[in-house]
Amino acid sequence: MKLLRISAYLPGGPYSTTMPLADVRSKTVLKLQNAILEMIATGEPLVDTVERMCLEAEKLSPGAMCSVLTVDRAGLLHPLAGPSLAPEYSAALDGLPVGPNTGSCGTAAFLGEEVTVTDIANDPRWAAFKQLALPLGLRACWSRPILNAADEAIGTFAFYYRECRGPTALERRIVRRCVHLCVIALERHQRVIEHERRAYTDALTGLANRAAFDVALAALNCDEPGHWALLVLDLDNLKYVNDTFGHQAGDCLLQTAGARLASEAATRHAFRVGGDEFAILLQAPEELHNLEQTAERVLKALAEPAECGGHIVVPRATIGGALLSAGDRVAERVRQNADFALYHAKENERGGFVRYWPGLGTNITRRLDHIREVDAALREDRIEAFYQPVVRLDTREIVGLEALCRMRLGKQIISAGDFQEAMKDLHVARALTERMVKLVAADVRAWLEMGIPFQHVGINVSSADMHGGTFDTMLATAFEHAGVPLKHVIIEVTETVYMGDDDGSVQSAVEALRAKGLRVALDDFGTGYASLTHLLTVPVDIIKIDKSFVDRLAVGNASMAIVEGLLQIARKLDIRVIAEGVETENQADLLRGAGCVLGQGYLFSRAVDRNATTQLLVERGQDCEGPNCYSA
Repeated sequence: MKLLRISAYLPGGPYSTTMPLADVRSKTVLKLQNAILEMIATGEPLVDTVERMCLEAEKLSPGAMCSVLTVDRAGLLHPLAGPSLAPEYSAALDGLPVGPNTGSCGTAAFLGEEVTVTDIANDPRWAAFKQLALPLGLRACWSRPILNAADEAIGTFAFYYRECRGPTALERRIVRRCVHLCVIALERHQRVIEHERRAYTDALTGLANRAAFDVALAALNCDEPGHWALLVLDLDNLKYVNDTFGHQAGDCLLQTAGARLASEAATRHAFRVGGDEFAILLQAPEELHNLEQTAERVLKALAEPAECGGHIVVPRATIGGALLSAGDRVAERVRQNADFALYHAKENERGGFVRYWPGLGTNITRRLDHIREVDAALREDRIEAFYQPVVRLDTREIVGLEALCRMRLGKQIISAGDFQEAMKDLHVARALTERMVKLVAADVRAWLEMGIPFQHVGINVSSADMHGGTFDTMLATAFEHAGVPLKHVIIEVTETVYMGDDDGSVQSAVEALRAKGLRVALDDFGTGYASLTHLLTVPVDIIKIDKSFVDRLAVGNASMAIVEGLLQIARKLDIRVIAEGVETENQADLLRGAGCVLGQGYLFSRAVDRNATTQLLVERGQDCEGPNCYSA
């Protein structure tokens, strides 16, 4: 038996012993295996692990040069490790397709079996590639495929030789063990890649997700102003599609938007960062030069009709954008600026694009403070309903009330005008309206049970309520629960709500309300741009003349002429009229002389709380049992 004295390869040395050569080889191969398994188990990078494997294999087989290539799903070769090969040689192999005559490695991967080429110069499988190998002194190459559990080639392990020969028995043993280790390392690497892909990919749209967006932002250079920009985008109609056609159609809308953003983002990076929110990083100079034009292209690409579950939907979006500026020391500031721009765009330029400008953030921060204050008041039951009477100008009897939102802050009562900015937020506006509806329903129920003469109460409704699609149901449910007939309710809607009715949703909501027995008042009439047009297009029961006209009333002036003309039109259309903001007896006399029957304003009463309103109704409520009853 052949013996060998060793002192280097065995663990626990230094010491000297004599053992059979086969045992020494077994222990050295085992040591290689254990070292590589430890690297795999501790998560060392794949390249470092395989590079170490090649170096250890070369130590065990002096004169051999090790190479490991991977094979992608398209069947293309890619160098992974080859520490003793010339870098230019390995680079020349990158992207070669596997095939029956693609050297030793490409052929082994193609056939799924080992290939031994003992003479590169004369082997036909190397005919197209020998000019790469021979000048480097490479004369022979033996390659074994690395196969996964499905017997698919995912790589190759090869030994190159400087003489024309094939593998020895020891080399076969080494490579057999190394190929097994490569399978473990490559499959673990694929699992890691797949895990990362899932962690950084939105499952529904296939776009990079919020986590990937955060990583991408953190990697950006913030030292060069104008070097990159960010667009943030919200889909405007996802809730509408979900509510109208179902969540499957909503998912289809998101997928359609994601696919279009991905195709548009050839020089950009697109992300889905929230439910209906997307982001696009811009770095190409031609796109940074004109953010407005870039955003318009994105909006145009999105706005093509798409079929979703048998329904035609059109992705509609609003975009905010910000360019890295000199004062932006971190990427998070640019993101915040873009969010501010989007917030502003959703309130003022819905369906369009707004670019951030200095000062915009301050305004929105102030609004967000108001939103937080109102949100806290809602949670702590500090939202209250106050009421201002609507009276007959002749008898001063109360024929109705307008409910006005107030917020209690300690002993102070805050009017809605002081937190009006908060109500531009859709969620806050809807929450306030829902709270007011419940408060008013309970108060009306109490007045009816007390036998107090009571006719109607007006409730102000925001654009957010009318566009939500569920306001009529919410209101009807609240008053039904309180046992209050809807004939006692008037919904007050401003002209600005109608002006944003591009899709007809406001008109549909008004029709739904009137079908339930509610009446609708057009509030602040005359402050919009097409008041008379609204009387033709959206049915209303009452118009409330804005205070700005009442303030200017004088015999023979323009305001008086407008009010007189409006009263004549209203009579012919069978529409009641209420004059708002009446503060003097002279104004009341002029209005009554012009034929106006109803008024509201400080002359008669400010808005007061429920208890004070109860007293007013007891003292001055109009008794509609009599022959002279006049109701709005």
